[in-house]
Amino acid sequence: MRGMVPPDPDGGVSRQIYATVYMPKLKPGRNRFPASCVEAHESAEAAITAAGSDSKRFPAIVLGPSKSSEGQYLYYLVEWLA
Repeated sequence: MRGMVPPDPDGGVSRQIYATVYMPKLKPGRNRFPASCVEAHESAEAAITAAGSDSKRFPAIVLGPSKSSEGQYLYYLVEWLA
């Protein structure tokens, strides 16, 4: 993915997960999120259900975590679920 910090090939930590992403203001085109805004879920259905009751949480498939050059852990958007 272009514009993404590549996962550490030795670490084996980064992976795709179902999650809800907290975004107080929806910003089209945003494709990375700090780890503090991402909550992991077991399935797509669980992520969709968790996001349904909160207008600031959106269900997604994300890739991460990756460590940025600033030392922050980031998740990258793979796909919005709803």
